[in-house]
Amino acid sequence: MHLFKSPDRTIRASEKELAEAIRNVFGYRPKNVAVYKLAFCHKSKATSTNNGFRHSNERLEYLGDAVLGAVVADFLFKKFPYKEEGFLTEMRSRIVSRNNLNNLSRKLGLDRLVQANTENGTNGTSIMGDAFEAFIGAVYVDRGYDFTKDLIIRQIIQTHLDIDELMAHEINFKSKIIEWAQKEKKTLDFLLVKEEDRGKKGRVYTVELLIEDKTEGRGQDFSIKKAEQRAARQACEKLTPANESSP
Repeated sequence: MHLFKSPDRTIRASEKELAEAIRNVFGYRPKNVAVYKLAFCHKSKATSTNNGFRHSNERLEYLGDAVLGAVVADFLFKKFPYKEEGFLTEMRSRIVSRNNLNNLSRKLGLDRLVQANTENGTNGTSIMGDAFEAFIGAVYVDRGYDFTKDLIIRQIIQTHLDIDELMAHEINFKSKIIEWAQKEKKTLDFLLVKEEDRGKKGRVYTVELLIEDKTEGRGQDFSIKKAEQRAARQACEKLTPANESSP
């Protein structure tokens, strides 16, 4: 872990302030303050080493994204023992969405710790969410999985998230994909491709979403409307870059 050592006295002084800020928000003192300092260093402020490697929070962001996803998935799996996979996936997506992580970063005051240069065209819409994930990665490196899991559940999910509100917020993926198709001047069609009688359960409808005559989404449900929503959601996820929330 020599990459995180900071022999300079000025750097150590700033790390002391950072450690105090983390203690005030989360109630613990970091063991390795330098890794947290790196977590709040956006790539626009990256420093280069002799071999050309640029120190920024991107690697910690990658790690934090994986840890956060695993903890949230485990939390939802235990909280909703009778919910199907689709519901759990949707709820996890809402919790770890870039917009939600941006908001959490501001609620926790992490936005005030981020070092970034926004004057060179840097995309400011994802900086805070990226820093949040990098912070989670730093906690994992500093304290391990169990400590990080407890922090995410007790001090973030249970304290700063309203799960009921997230459940009630229904995204209209059909409207989003139609709006996107109009903006991009693409032809779009929802086709009912299959209808199956499930007896007492009712009829199951399968819908395909075609964009420019190519299937981009497929949904199945007990109503055509919901099947179209599922197909539209699949298309939104397929056509959306990883750093954006929707087409």
